[in-house]
Amino acid sequence: AFFWLVSLLLASLIWFVSVHLSDREDAKLQYGLLIFGAAVSVLLQEAFRFAYFKLLKKADEGLATISEDGRSPISLRQMAYVSGLSFGIISGVFSVINILADSIGPGIVGIHGDSPYYFITSAFLTMALVLLHTFWGVIFFDACEKRRYWCLGLVVASHLLTSGLTFLNPWYEASLVPIFIITLCTGLWAFVTAGGSFRNVLKCLSCKQEDDSRVMMYSALQVPFED
Repeated sequence: AFFWLVSLLLASLIWFVSVHLSDREDAKLQYGLLIFGAAVSVLLQEAFRFAYFKLLKKADEGLATISEDGRSPISLRQMAYVSGLSFGIISGVFSVINILADSIGPGIVGIHGDSPYYFITSAFLTMALVLLHTFWGVIFFDACEKRRYWCLGLVVASHLLTSGLTFLNPWYEASLVPIFIITLCTGLWAFVTAGGSFRNVLKCLSCKQEDDSRVMMYSALQVPFED
């Protein structure tokens, strides 16, 4: 989360300086600078994700050195999941905190002809971003470990595309639907990257059914018989 905050700080500084050095009366230019700031923010986030990967690799080597069996107690997949989840949570907090502050009032959503679905769509968008950062973290770390640069490119491209789709708001159908499609596809990709398969899902469900049946049988045996 700290690495994400640092990337946001740098992106904000770049956007702040570019706005003050430009013509503030030019609306098109300011809108273009806003898009530029969003793109810079995405690139910096991915750069700091890579820096965090390198840092964790160094820490992993140190943990393996001092461990008794010569192996790190934390796997790369676990670190990738935790890293992506922390990126997603802090990103979601920053995405929704101003919206929650505005929801206190005064005023009513949609009173001036705006969409009345602003808050609910913002919540769904925040949820998608949290999930996407988690999935991106898993894919990104695996790509760095295996040197699959095309995977890194796809992660950065999908992040840029997701950020760009938010500029279509308040046309929510054109932004939310593609973003959730990207979330679903990225989630399946991360699932396969983490070693998941359809066979494993079936095994998990079958084991759960067996455990449930055992619990029910055990509960039945514990019921005392009545005369």
